[in-house]
Amino acid sequence: MTTLTTDIDSAPVDEERPLSALDRCDSCGSQAYIRATMGSGELLFCAHHGNKHKEKLQPLVSSWHDESHKLQP
Repeated sequence: MTTLTTDIDSAPVDEERPLSALDRCDSCGSQAYIRATMGSGELLFCAHHGNKHKEKLQPLVSSWHDESHKLQP
């Protein structure tokens, strides 16, 4: 099995599928602002849980879609 090592901050972003209010965090059910795409599927996270798991997911993700800037005024 090959492990893909990716720097999350430079991982490709899927701009064609923006997150909506219907997308929910897989950890707590809040609105998702982050989508982590891996070979086995994807995980959705609120900003809190995305930041919490970012470092652990870094070696596994092929795309890191982060819309947490929408939380800023």
